[in-house]
Amino acid sequence: MFRNKLNPDQAWQKIRHYCAYQERNHYEVSEKLFGFGLRKTEVDLLVSRLIEEDYLNEARFAKQFAGGHFRLKKWGRIKISYELKQKRISTANIKSALKEIDEDDYRLVLLKLAQTKWRALKNEQHLNRLAKTTQYLLQKGYEAPLIQQAIAQIRTSV
Repeated sequence: MFRNKLNPDQAWQKIRHYCAYQERNHYEVSEKLFGFGLRKTEVDLLVSRLIEEDYLNEARFAKQFAGGHFRLKKWGRIKISYELKQKRISTANIKSALKEIDEDDYRLVLLKLAQTKWRALKNEQHLNRLAKTTQYLLQKGYEAPLIQQAIAQIRTSV
């Protein structure tokens, strides 16, 4: 990434700006610091300093990630949880972040996604329509029982 190794003071200036620009997680910040050519002890020291000065907060990152990906990308809890695990976020912070998603909003978004997909497949045979709608919602990360409820609700309203 960087041709010249940065000293810890130079890295601090860059990483502080990097974290102030948007919420980051510990793992991506550590990787960025290693990319600056720093040693593990220097990276650990800078990450600790970022946490102390509140530039880095894993719980805050998880809540923002979960809320943003639910609102903007319409992801379900399973997909959000999986992505946060990939980013090495703790289980406690993942659970806490998922609790921030309002249950009524969650079910409403799921129902709207299901309705849109169901309408888009109006020329399909019933079983194909059912399978494709279910598969689409599973890929978005929604839970199977909730998907079944949403599809049942659509089928009774049609």
